[in-house]
Amino acid sequence: MSQPIRVTIWNEYVHELKDDTVRSIYPDGIHKQLATGISEFGDFSIRTATLKEPNHGLGPEILDQTDTLIWWGHAAHNQVADETARLVQEKVLDGMGFIGLHSAHFSKPFKLLMGTSCGLKWREADEKERLWNLQPNHPIMDGIGDYIEIKETEMYGERFDIPTPDELLMMSWFQGGEVFRSVCTWSRGYGRVVYVRPGHETLPIYHNKEILRLVANSASWAKRRVSINAQECVNVKKALEVVPSPTKKHIL
Repeated sequence: MSQPIRVTIWNEYVHELKDDTVRSIYPDGIHKQLATGISEFGDFSIRTATLKEPNHGLGPEILDQTDTLIWWGHAAHNQVADETARLVQEKVLDGMGFIGLHSAHFSKPFKLLMGTSCGLKWREADEKERLWNLQPNHPIMDGIGDYIEIKETEMYGERFDIPTPDELLMMSWFQGGEVFRSVCTWSRGYGRVVYVRPGHETLPIYHNKEILRLVANSASWAKRRVSINAQECVNVKKALEVVPSPTKKHIL
């Protein structure tokens, strides 16, 4: 019998404590809403972590026991310690999955994994969005129709400064005319990375069942498949076959 996928949901948990509108939509925090919401669409063992916890709730022992890390950040990207961001990057290279949600495009771990600025255009006008399904045969798109329509959302527009995705799964159109690469995947080392654009702290997007299914499918697809220390640089002193002495000087 397969074991549940071990998911850690990280949320800076800032807006919910300071903004009445955000608190009214996510009274227990975006992390708790995501934890409850994605449970309907997968066999997960879920823990949550937040910015103010020691080590931001993401010590090495936690990440070693995490198959997929889901990341929400918006107002406090710079408050994440550089060493924590580098640790997340290293654990992805070692095999852990990473899901960046919405404004996590500007988070330290995502930028490290992409190696680019991850800049984009944006507008808050509560406009309509249609996310078009480009790869209906992909596991992340399981149960998703031709498109997902969100009646009110924040616009993200191109150019999105990311490396060319290994797979582009959904493309968004916004009422104001912009388009955006909204669901993308990459391989990084032994791990998998997914960017999932839909989400916003002042709109109930993480109450939308289709979006929750999309996040859950992403967490399942990106899960850890191996645990290999990708940081090693091994000196192989014993060869499989006899080779010339590395200290012998050859005269031509």
